[in-house]
Amino acid sequence: MYLSRRNYTHFLVQAAAIAAIYVVLTLVFAPLSYGESMVEIRISEMLTILPFYIPAAIPGLFIGVIISNLFSPVGAIDVVVGSLATLLAAFLTRRMPNKWLAPVPPILINGLVIGGMLHYVYKFPLLMSILSITAGQVISCYILGGLLILTLERFKNHLFPESVK
Repeated sequence: MYLSRRNYTHFLVQAAAIAAIYVVLTLVFAPLSYGESMVEIRISEMLTILPFYIPAAIPGLFIGVIISNLFSPVGAIDVVVGSLATLLAAFLTRRMPNKWLAPVPPILINGLVIGGMLHYVYKFPLLMSILSITAGQVISCYILGGLLILTLERFKNHLFPESVK
């Protein structure tokens, strides 16, 4: 697919804005964002529903997670593993058949991948680690993400008219 210079610029601006918002939300709520105590509720994860609406959210979230995870106490493994998990979840979210299924990929992928990573790094019990991260993702993606979905549905034609499904 060919993008004109104007559309490409628009895509880059959307991706950069999403990355920046993700980083700011993650760092502002840092005590909740980084799961050193096996409880992680990243408020910024509500943005993981955005690939359902706009393709630029895929690289935006990926870059946002890379930058955010540079501040993670888990270290380089979180930068690599967390970012790749988000990239996969974003691709799958883009392909969801309806908006209410959009939160499912980030919930499942992050629950398994990040839960497994925290088990590996901190030696938390595996099942508890997976369930804890999954519960945090449900709060971020379904509850907060659901509020974002309702807002986007109300204003989507004004916010991104040529990009929405």
